[in-house]
Amino acid sequence: MSTITTTVEADLVTRLRAGDEEAYAIFVRQYGGRMLTLARRFLHNEDDAADAVQDAFLAAFRALPAFEGNSALATWLHRIIVNGCLMKLRSNARRRTCSIEDLLPTFDTSGHHAHPVAPWSESAYDSLVSEESRAQVRACIDQLPDDYRTVLLLRDIEQLDTEQTAAILGLSHGAVKTRLHRARQALRGLVDPFMK
Repeated sequence: MSTITTTVEADLVTRLRAGDEEAYAIFVRQYGGRMLTLARRFLHNEDDAADAVQDAFLAAFRALPAFEGNSALATWLHRIIVNGCLMKLRSNARRRTCSIEDLLPTFDTSGHHAHPVAPWSESAYDSLVSEESRAQVRACIDQLPDDYRTVLLLRDIEQLDTEQTAAILGLSHGAVKTRLHRARQALRGLVDPFMK
């Protein structure tokens, strides 16, 4: 983070802590759109996403006195919205997930795939472009367990790097990389039947 960004952000945090209403409006305008987009990816319901963003901003406003500035304000708010979305999903318990172990490739004693991974046909790649296929992939992502789904969404959909993802989730870099690798393998297992 550059010194200018750090200074601007520190000024915003100071103003927020002082109860400056204009600072609150700037904070919501600056981060609201990104947070709503993220919440929609997790919750797939406009009302739930809007509620999650509102709850995240309220939580952020309440927690401002404890914000130490060890991470960027955006990273801190990202963590709040992700945790809020995960809690909402758990409390709703409406998503069907499957065991990730059943989706990962298996290997024989020589270390080779027990069931060879067939490449997707060219037409399968073309079909990914269609809206129906994108919806199917999103549905497959939704079947992943939360820990893996979250890492996949942050890294591959939100395009955050490993360091940012680790900071948001409170994980080590190695844990993020392991979960992402396993999530991608599991997603391949879920999507594979539609690509043949």
